Amino acid sequence: MTMIRSISMLTLLVTLAASISMVSSHKIVIFSKSYCPYCRRAKSVFSELNQVPHVVELDEREDGGSIQSALGETVGRRTVPQVFINGKHIGGSDDTVDAHESGELAKLLGVSENTRAEL
Repeated sequence: MTMIRSISMLTLLVTLAASISMVSSHKIVIFSKSYCPYCRRAKSVFSELNQVPHVVELDEREDGGSIQSALGETVGRRTVPQVFINGKHIGGSDDTVDAHESGELAKLLGVSENTRAEL
């Protein structure tokens, strides 16, 4: 039992380190699932601001479950999406939309609140 627990903990730590590296390497990171409507909602906010996030589709990765567990340990939530800007955890879909509507998201990104994607 201890050996299995040690391997699981090691896997979690390695995955956590890889996730931190991803978050540190990109301005915007969204941990998402391709079929999730809340994830699409969060991604659309960045499209409105002409920003291209680094999206990690957990359901399309072999290590997606491990990454989701590592996120749960790190931010206290296993739900998706989980959004990070400049290494800072913003939260999920509602948090991202609220930050956008309040102007905080544009401020964090260093863009004008009036920036809208050209249709």
